[in-house]
Amino acid sequence: MEGQDTTISATPFEIKEIFSKTKTIAIIGLSPKPEKDSNKVARYLQKAGYKIIPVYPKEDEILGEKVYRELDEIDERIDMVDIFRKPEFIANVVDSVLKRDDVKCVWTQLDLVNNEAAKKAVAAGITVVQDLCTKIEHQRMFPFG
Repeated sequence: MEGQDTTISATPFEIKEIFSKTKTIAIIGLSPKPEKDSNKVARYLQKAGYKIIPVYPKEDEILGEKVYRELDEIDERIDMVDIFRKPEFIANVVDSVLKRDDVKCVWTQLDLVNNEAAKKAVAAGITVVQDLCTKIEHQRMFPFG
């Protein structure tokens, strides 16, 4: 896949620090379907103690949380934006992130890379993680039962 260079991504030390400092995660593309990866990851993150905020074009509630249509609609503090959208949509998400002053990390899931968007986020002082799964990385660093 074109653009799979993930050199614009946080180090393992930075990733551990991200998880330690993060409390609220907006999940872009959180499907209501339990069999979808975005739903499995969100459920895991909830169990790990994070507040999740679903961003999805339909549904009123997913995993017991109010669903927002766009990141711009969320009026509470967000620490991380976790993206489950195709690479061509990542730039729009990053543009929305750049309008906020609270997001410290933009994370794109496995096989999702957009280096141009990542460069914009990094230039604005936001940590970027690309092409990694939040669930897998969290389990590796903070295993719990």
